[in-house]
Amino acid sequence: MISVNKRAYEIVRCMIDDAEALSVSCERLQNGATVIDAGVMAPGSLEAGRLFSEICLGGLGKVGFCRLDFDGISLPGVTVAVNHPTISCMGSQYAGWALKVKGENKSDTYFAMGSGPARALYGKEPIYQDIGYRDQADIAILALESRKLPDERVAQRLASKCDVDADHVYLLVAPTASLVGSVQVAARVVETGLHKMHEVGFDINRVVSGFGTCPLAFIAKKDLKAIGRTNDTVLYAGQAWYTVKGDDHSIETVIDKLPSSASKDHGTPFYELFKRYDGDFYKIDPLLFSPAEISINNMNSGHTFHAGQIDPALIREILLK
Repeated sequence: MISVNKRAYEIVRCMIDDAEALSVSCERLQNGATVIDAGVMAPGSLEAGRLFSEICLGGLGKVGFCRLDFDGISLPGVTVAVNHPTISCMGSQYAGWALKVKGENKSDTYFAMGSGPARALYGKEPIYQDIGYRDQADIAILALESRKLPDERVAQRLASKCDVDADHVYLLVAPTASLVGSVQVAARVVETGLHKMHEVGFDINRVVSGFGTCPLAFIAKKDLKAIGRTNDTVLYAGQAWYTVKGDDHSIETVIDKLPSSASKDHGTPFYELFKRYDGDFYKIDPLLFSPAEISINNMNSGHTFHAGQIDPALIREILLK
């Protein structure tokens, strides 16, 4: 059985050993847990973002940097190549753990969306029943999208939920408005398409591999603005390719629902949508959350199916503000 925590741990060790060069900082908490600051107080770096993203993928994906051209618009971007997509993307990378640890005062309460390998140890999300995967490891690694560094209480909660010792807990933290934040969200381009497949009823266990490209969002001053920008890069300029096995008919049934253009909210900057729906993600049309363009190659039939497209004018309007 593949262990996403054990595979990711090898990359975590690289970050710790090379922390100074990566512009991240590492702290050992009193209970032995390790916190890696990749953008809260430490500046972080593009390479730290690449490693952070590969950790989120449970060591089952490779992230690289590239230049993307959209009809004369040149933007820096990432490439993502994923093995075992259901495990790496849905079983590890997906930000499905709303981690909340109450403090004595409301201001002491810690909240962050968690993604990465530790989710597969906890395994309480319904997705684990659907993909038939749980990890078994004595190490728990969780990536947190937050402007606040976690303390011993947070690490102990994670240790308890994952049934590991606190000194085997590793927490990586980066806010959205940071270099690492921009990279790690762009690196979710394959995961967002896979999640959309699952939402519209396609059996994602049929997906053999995934590849995607996505521009890097320019860093915003505030995290809320950064959430808008990073989502926009995926929704309006993200491209994903999948190799699947099985029949063609089930692909034909869902293909037009997969790109972000299938949503009634498509075409509006994400930050504006967020304000329109009173800051409630769940009010936004769920069909929006996917790459702009998706291709699926059926390895059994040899046929390829495609939906969505990149609109350079829209990219210029939304991404280059």
